[in-house]
Parts: sequence; structure tokens; C-alpha cells
Amino acid sequence: MAVLRQIAHLGNPILRAPATSVPFPLTDEVRGLIDDMLETLRDADGVGLAAPQVYQPLQIMIVASRPNPRYPDAVEMEPIVVVNPEIVERSTERVKGWEGCLSIPGLRGEVARHKRIVARYQDVRGDHVVREFHDFVARIFQHEDDHLRGIVFLDRLEAGDQLATEREYQKRFARG
Repeated sequence: MAVLRQIAHLGNPILRAPATSVPFPLTDEVRGLIDDMLETLRDADGVGLAAPQVYQPLQIMIVASRPNPRYPDAVEMEPIVVVNPEIVERSTERVKGWEGCLSIPGLRGEVARHKRIVARYQDVRGDHVVREFHDFVARIFQHEDDHLRGIVFLDRLEAGDQLATEREYQKRFARG
């Protein structure tokens, strides 16, 4: 049975350390971690989660766009479990968008991300997947991939005026 995991917050060194690759076949422990991550993500109203955010320095992330209180305009998709990802192609076009992070509660930042990416990764069976992502889902993928490299969205801000508290973001920028 899946359990809710505690989420690491900014300042914890696990968020700044590169994650290690995951060998296949997956162990029962790693499969349990994935189940826990899915449950934790749902409970936290997130759209993505990386293993370092739940104190596991492994190259595992979940991309799970869906409308929720934090992202009411998000597209709906089935969660994708991504293991050992690599972004192999990026569009030249970058788009700014407001991001939050479960590890940095209460803040949003306007971050420029590639509009389109192509990623290579393994699924839970160990099969190699190459998939193209666009717009908000590409943003989620890039955000979570950064976590696997010890990068948080604050590192991507171009200026201090691109940061807002969650409360101010909701008042000024969220569509209602």
C-alpha cells in the first residue's frame, strides 16, 4: 500500500545533489517508491515530482499534468513515470511561465523554458521511450529534470521581479 512521503524543502542538501541512475529490473523497493511518489503527488496537488524531493537521490520523476487548485488550467493526462531521463532535443523557442514547486512552498517564479522538447527515458518495465512534449507538459518535464540535476526553479529566474508569493500570484496572475 502506498504511503505519503515527506517532501524535502529548499535548503535540504538532497535538492542540490545530482541523482544517480536507476538499474533495471526495478527492485520492489524502487517500485514501492514510485507508488509512494504517485500518491504523494496526488495528495499535494502537484503536477510533477522528482525522487530527490522525497529524499531519494534517484533519477525517477513523475509528469502528471491535471487541473487542480495549484494549476487550474493544466491539461489532463495520465501520469508518466520517467526513469533515467535525458532531454535530447530542445526547441529554440522559449516561453516564460509561472512555476511553483512542492519543495519551495509559498513562492512562484516566472521561468523561461523551451516550448518543445524531445526526451529519452525508460519506463517502469525498462523499455526505452523517446517522446516529444509541448507547452505546459514540456515545462513540467524540464522542471522535474532539473531536480534530478540539483537545480531548482529559482536558479532559472532572470530577475528578482519574476518572483511572487503564492498569495500575490493568485491575486495578480491566476485566472479565475
